Amino acid sequence: MTFEEIEYRPGPVARITLNRPEFRNALSRVLLEELDVAFREAQGDESVRVVVLDGRGASFSAGHDLGSPPEVADRESHGFPNDRLGRYVRQRELFFDKTLRWRDFPKPTIAMVQGYCIFGGWMVASAMDLVFASSDAQFLPSHGQYFSLPWDVMGRKAKEILFDGAFLTAAQAQEFGLVNRVFPSESLEQETLAFAEKVAARDPLTVRAIKFSVNQAQDAAGYTTSLRAAFHTQMMTAGLEDLRGRRPAGGPRRLEAVDQALRERAVSEHADD
Repeated sequence: MTFEEIEYRPGPVARITLNRPEFRNALSRVLLEELDVAFREAQGDESVRVVVLDGRGASFSAGHDLGSPPEVADRESHGFPNDRLGRYVRQRELFFDKTLRWRDFPKPTIAMVQGYCIFGGWMVASAMDLVFASSDAQFLPSHGQYFSLPWDVMGRKAKEILFDGAFLTAAQAQEFGLVNRVFPSESLEQETLAFAEKVAARDPLTVRAIKFSVNQAQDAAGYTTSLRAAFHTQMMTAGLEDLRGRRPAGGPRRLEAVDQALRERAVSEHADD
């Protein structure tokens, strides 16, 4: 398959790269559909032992695409139902079902994060087995469609992070347990690939069994059930609003959707750089 908004490079350490740097890799429908296809291809390829997921440009992902010009054109051309049921079905498939599939992907996965990793971008990263980050990365989890935060950190810390609504540095994210390892930005790729190659060299059945057992332990404690319940809570409180009404007004903006999300978090000083 020819991809438009991601890159997929197979191999023992396969690389999947979010490739919308002009929109800080905001999660469009096309990107999410292509990401799902890439994971399916990697799953069916016996030569793939580990998948490293990263983002091209300055940021891993600044979250949901709230209305970039390509995303708006895609919505109009596809004619998605925009009633409450239509929005529910679309968001469940795009942001919950797919993300849960990536979490259950049978081979080891590593998110390699630089720059912003916020909102939906964090949801995608959190579905990976490990998160390695550059020292200048910034994280902002939210009460989103795939709500793994109470499982990524302890409950009180999850509440603190969400009540505060402030960016977390890479060091804070590591301290809280959101991130496994932090490296200087210039060595992030080298260190991440070195670890991935080490895992790829291990017996594939052993590492699959480890992943299955850890995921199964979480599921036995209620992981998937709680995420499904949290999805419905999020939908009933905020997720069914008309996204078309959230597009920023005014003239053309190269990063209109992403900049609006960042402004809402009081970081407008970073919006237009």
